[in-house]
Amino acid sequence: MADEKRREAQAWLRKADDDLRSAQVDLAADPPLIEDALFHCQQAAEKAMKAFLTEHDTAFRKTHDLDELAAACEEIDASLNEALDPTRDLTVFAWAFRYPGSDEAPPEAEAHDSLRLAQATMATISERLGRLV
Repeated sequence: MADEKRREAQAWLRKADDDLRSAQVDLAADPPLIEDALFHCQQAAEKAMKAFLTEHDTAFRKTHDLDELAAACEEIDASLNEALDPTRDLTVFAWAFRYPGSDEAPPEAEAHDSLRLAQATMATISERLGRLV
């Protein structure tokens, strides 16, 4: 069972890494695809947290709420708070800008900041799980 959980957590991390790469490609496009990059930043952080919870055999509901996922991770390891707290702000990007009529996208600099947050979350989770993707 432990090997199965490890493989499942690794699969979550691979998907999170794909989202990070997608955000990087979006931001390198000319012009940058800011809205899509923000979505992938949120997704990368979400999947990294789900990897952590999976590895620790902790159930989670189907959600995009990074506050809820971070809180569950912090129940397992309170020292994650410093790394995960700023990432909570990415939650809104799971749905904002995904449909017509949304507000105007934030400036490109905010998308780059969001990418750094998602990358930091991924690095912290990967480190805690004892492996890098």
